[in-house]
Amino acid sequence: MGGAGEVGDQLLCERLVYNGAAMIESKSSSITMIQPVGKFEGLNLRELWSYRDLLFFLIWRDVTVRYKQTLLGAAWAIIQPFFTMIVFSLFFGRLAKVPSDGIPYPIFVYAALLPWTYFSTALGQSANSLVGSANLITKVYFPRLIIPASMVVAGLVDFAIAIVILIAMMIYYGISPTGAILLLPLFLLLAIMTALAAGLWLSALNVNYRDVRHIMPFLIQFWMFATPVAYPSSLLSEPWRTVYGLNPMVGVIEGFRWALLGAPPPGPLIGVSVLVSLIAFVGGLFYFRRMEETFADVV
Repeated sequence: MGGAGEVGDQLLCERLVYNGAAMIESKSSSITMIQPVGKFEGLNLRELWSYRDLLFFLIWRDVTVRYKQTLLGAAWAIIQPFFTMIVFSLFFGRLAKVPSDGIPYPIFVYAALLPWTYFSTALGQSANSLVGSANLITKVYFPRLIIPASMVVAGLVDFAIAIVILIAMMIYYGISPTGAILLLPLFLLLAIMTALAAGLWLSALNVNYRDVRHIMPFLIQFWMFATPVAYPSSLLSEPWRTVYGLNPMVGVIEGFRWALLGAPPPGPLIGVSVLVSLIAFVGGLFYFRRMEETFADVV
């Protein structure tokens, strides 16, 4: 897999150099100067848009390399949440008798594991994305934001595969989604924004402090138990349930259960989760942009 990644980096470098040469040739009467980004300059979204083809190429590379030379291939996208559901159903549902808001416990857990598995995978890969792409970063210029963003978007392929099991389980248990399912894309967008927000902070920190790589497994494990994956947030009474929404993934998971399974509506906690995720996302963008100029020197 490492060799495939190096080949992908080489192809990216060749494409970027070719595009740069084409731009110089087409604009022979003008000179474009690339300067370090100021610490408090804007996000320059126009530049990000001009590199959208690179984003698509990185997403394609991440998806193809992920399961290259594996026996089960894309089936791993289903195996992880499915067997985690079995373990949780045995220990939390059958032995500990954890309540599930009147919903069969296996599908109650799987509906939470679906966005959680996407989030944890996207967070882990985006946090290590800059260090893992050191060869590319030190060879050619492009907006570094594209690297963690590609990791987060690539994870949606696994999500799309794993949701097939959820549909089969809904048919098996005779559960029909309510009109709230129309809001499901918004909850998915909240999961994407939360994963990218945390990924931006951690990937930038990981360039300077490699401790982040060792902290990640503990952080993801702690975050999972601080999120209502194996239990409902309804166990908490107000106002603590709303305060619980300070964890953005609480709003995501409770929103998924509401939209897909007809669980109790999230209530005020969804607003808290959206606000916290938005603040973390905007802050992450500006922090990442401020640190971007040092990546090639430090990584």
